[in-house]
Amino acid sequence: MDRLRSPGGCPWDAEQTHSSLAPYLIEEAYETLEAIETADLAALREELGDLLLQVLFHARLAEEAAPDQRFTIDDVAGDLVAKLVRRHPHVFADVLAGSAAEVETNWEAIKKAEKQRDSVTDGIAMQQPALALAAKLVSRSSRAGLAVPLPAGDGIGERLLAVVADAVRAGVDPEQALRSAARDYREAIQQAERSAGGAS
Repeated sequence: MDRLRSPGGCPWDAEQTHSSLAPYLIEEAYETLEAIETADLAALREELGDLLLQVLFHARLAEEAAPDQRFTIDDVAGDLVAKLVRRHPHVFADVLAGSAAEVETNWEAIKKAEKQRDSVTDGIAMQQPALALAAKLVSRSSRAGLAVPLPAGDGIGERLLAVVADAVRAGVDPEQALRSAARDYREAIQQAERSAGGAS
């Protein structure tokens, strides 16, 4: 990465910024997700490498930032290690957690204290796909014990939100459920195309 960004390296890489690379980060994340959903371990290995490249690229760009904003890949890794240690006191300290649910409860409490958040919605990425965003909002309000009524109305948005809430209550990831149904629908479309092609 250093060679690619240095004089005599790659002209394309030399022109990139955090903003110009953002679409690739999203694309690589989705390609990694597809490899997981299709259980293609060879593709997963490749996509994880592509995703790691995005991390390395952004960290290399940060090395070139103004001195008061500069950080390195070692800083990124060090921050991650420190966070994992802080958020796993049941492993690295004397906190007891006998179940995954207790671990998750401890994690959320630690994160809330660290981030000094005022709302359960703080920290939710509003740029994520709408279905995943709605599920996260419903899940967070439910975990916080907030009885927030869903918006009333028969509009598409209100109806979709109600379906998302039903899925969250049933323990179903609505994003994954819809993606699976969409894959099945895609196969049906392709089958219809083959049938139509054979009929002509």
